[in-house]
Amino acid sequence: MPPPRPIEEVQLADPAALPAALRSWTTPKVVRGLAAGWPLVRAARQSDTAAADYLKQFDHGSMPVTATTAAPGTQGRVFYNEDLTGFNFRREQVPLRVVLDTLIKYRSDPHAPTIYVASTTLDTYLPGLRQANPLPLGQADPLASIWIGNRSRIAAHHDAPDNLACVAAGRRRVMLFPPAQIGNLYIGPLDFTPAGQAVSLVDFAAPDLQRFPRFEQAMQQAQGAVLEPGDALFIPALWWHHMEGLEAFNILVNYWWRPVEAWRDAPMNALMLALLAVRDLPAAQRAAWQAVFEHYVFNADDQVAAHVPAHARGVLGEMDESSAARLREVLRTRLSRGSNG
Repeated sequence: MPPPRPIEEVQLADPAALPAALRSWTTPKVVRGLAAGWPLVRAARQSDTAAADYLKQFDHGSMPVTATTAAPGTQGRVFYNEDLTGFNFRREQVPLRVVLDTLIKYRSDPHAPTIYVASTTLDTYLPGLRQANPLPLGQADPLASIWIGNRSRIAAHHDAPDNLACVAAGRRRVMLFPPAQIGNLYIGPLDFTPAGQAVSLVDFAAPDLQRFPRFEQAMQQAQGAVLEPGDALFIPALWWHHMEGLEAFNILVNYWWRPVEAWRDAPMNALMLALLAVRDLPAAQRAAWQAVFEHYVFNADDQVAAHVPAHARGVLGEMDESSAARLREVLRTRLSRGSNG
């Protein structure tokens, strides 16, 4: 298979230019050195121990983190078990200091278990860290999270929000695929997942092309990069990304945001409901509903309801928080009745 082509790299000499750039980007971008001025990155360049000690300054110690651990035989792959009835890892609540000390302890052990603290909210668990390591995003209330661990392989998955991921310690190898490659990545269950998002069942380290032959087509569209401390990666919404921690001590800080109001529902809810209500209809009816969705959702413009007086447009009118709440209540009522209408 061909190697992934490089992710486009852009230069931002002034971090203040980041907000305008983020508003214009629709494809992945690597920004080398964007977070190089962070005290956390400077500590990590000094040593793993210095980075761990820097994090400990912000740990209030009153709330354990969720640590994922897997046996050495998994080779860092955080995944399902063999028959997809469970997972190859376990989770436990552990003080952050214990996690950091354990990672430092196992740094030189070639047979260390996989240790992975995923998506831990910065402001909750490490208050003050974001302020001490700022990044001007120009986005309304982004969710900032930290990811800490040793060598790990996280199966390709996608997220609904846009994502800016900054490597603070260690190195990360990333591989990205456009949303349209969903059919070539062999995605697993939507409602039984290792960490909340559906993942590709392909082992990127040893792809089984007899079982997953279309993965070769996905690789023709793949983009990749290795990120060093201080480097940042912009991942647009719904782009599939495979993440690999390459060192014995890795830290990543990421920011998620959606370009819509917080009161709008998650699109995944609509997909789940469509699976329930639309997918198994007869083909002719499914095609008819496709036309309806195209008209009201995917190709919607200001002409869809232009013929209806503004006061009578209801859910076809401009949505705000109040009308969204009313629509949500209508949906609750209809779902509770099992409506076929």
